[in-house]
Amino acid sequence: MTTNGTLPQAIDIIVVGGGNAALCAALSARENGARVVVLERAPEAQSGGNSRFTAGAFRCVYDGIDDLKRLMPDLTSDEIARTDFGTYNQDQFFDDMGTITEYRCNPDLVELLVKRSTETLRWMQSKKVRFQPIWGRQAFLVDGRFKFWGGLTIEAWGGGPGLVDTLTSTALKAGVEIRYGARAMSLIGDELGITGVKLKYQGAIHTVRARAVILASGGFEANHEWRARYLGPGWDLAKVRGSRFNTGDGIAMALDIGAAPYGHWSGCHAVGWDRNAPEFGDLDVGDGFQKHSYPFAIMLNADGERFVDEGADFRNYTYAKYGGVILSQPGQFAWQIFDAKTTHLQRDEYRIRQITKVSADTLEQLVEKLDGVNAVRALETIKAFNESIQKDIPFNPNIKDGRGTIGLTIPKSNWANTIDEGPFEAFAVTCGITFTFGGLRIDINGKVLSTDLEPIPGLYAAGELVGGLFYSNYPGGTGLMSGSVFGRLSGASAADHVKSIQEK
Repeated sequence: MTTNGTLPQAIDIIVVGGGNAALCAALSARENGARVVVLERAPEAQSGGNSRFTAGAFRCVYDGIDDLKRLMPDLTSDEIARTDFGTYNQDQFFDDMGTITEYRCNPDLVELLVKRSTETLRWMQSKKVRFQPIWGRQAFLVDGRFKFWGGLTIEAWGGGPGLVDTLTSTALKAGVEIRYGARAMSLIGDELGITGVKLKYQGAIHTVRARAVILASGGFEANHEWRARYLGPGWDLAKVRGSRFNTGDGIAMALDIGAAPYGHWSGCHAVGWDRNAPEFGDLDVGDGFQKHSYPFAIMLNADGERFVDEGADFRNYTYAKYGGVILSQPGQFAWQIFDAKTTHLQRDEYRIRQITKVSADTLEQLVEKLDGVNAVRALETIKAFNESIQKDIPFNPNIKDGRGTIGLTIPKSNWANTIDEGPFEAFAVTCGITFTFGGLRIDINGKVLSTDLEPIPGLYAAGELVGGLFYSNYPGGTGLMSGSVFGRLSGASAADHVKSIQEK
């Protein structure tokens, strides 16, 4: 099928959005017999929503190497022999979702997410998606052996871009129609439910009739006004980590017809992001502006003070909330400081060309180069930190090693190393917002609920605009996983709805 040309006047299902959740929804609906058109607001070169900007990590249940070999058949015997992949069972996934969200997450949605995670990845394999271990970002080579930690082991081959391109190719071959540069404006319906979408395409306003609509167009993180309104003062100053097209259109369309808002509307996924990154994501850089090796560093604000426990937990349990902490600092920035003992542990994003970095052979020279920072106080802070470390506890980046500090107002709980061996490196970061947590309320079939908590006939949702999963924080790799699970679910449910209408 083509990705341009005229719009169909009528179709079984319209999918609004073009990322992972949208494409999974389209593929699921198509395999269940429905005729599907995907309306992607972005032009083709910038399509895929936030999914294209990710590294492609998926959090899923696996009971051991046999499960992983099914998902990653390219694993070699040598890779298996020198790696401790561990396990990540359903109870661990449930516990992580509960703990990270302070037990506010919707239990029915979480049960679907957890219990369908692995089977959904296998379904994606049938759609030509390939997976591989997250080498170097989620496991470090120590004494000749890798050890994965934190339940995050798998990523899509080719990262986010590879994921989107594969799903798109498979969808087109399956007969899904895709229209790029097609901005959905409003939902059309009557007393019986949703009957179509009004949209702008190729400079004109069109109406496409449909028996069901699936909204999968992301959150409102690229909408400055909504960020300030719902997240609070200062959030309009954050950088946008991903797509500039995620301005909350799908959410607004649903709210306009009486859908129920749900979830943590004043919460979001926000990370440490290069201080001088552009306003929106850059596809040439992808997620390279992120700076997530801070557990092996210290972070200083403009006052020259540490302001957060860099080693509170594994990176994938803290990174999504520390962006907001950085935003709350004077000037909305911080510097991550490494010494020579840990620079080899820096993730690949620390070696890109577009980076705000300084280096020096001595600490005295380094603090003078930290733009916007009180150099005198910074040096005092570093020296106090060095003196507080429990040096008798061995350092191990693959476990929560308990090598912490004693006597500091803000401790570092794990991975504390003295900053005393040059050359020293420092990286300037600000807040990069990934996606917002507030969205629409759905039931266990992916149906959007009204403010009366009744299903709106013919309306479904998946992906980042689904509320109720994440509160205050976020376990890494859960976004793509939830998008795939609920995308597949909503597509199948919408196709069933179409069949029920046809049978009448």
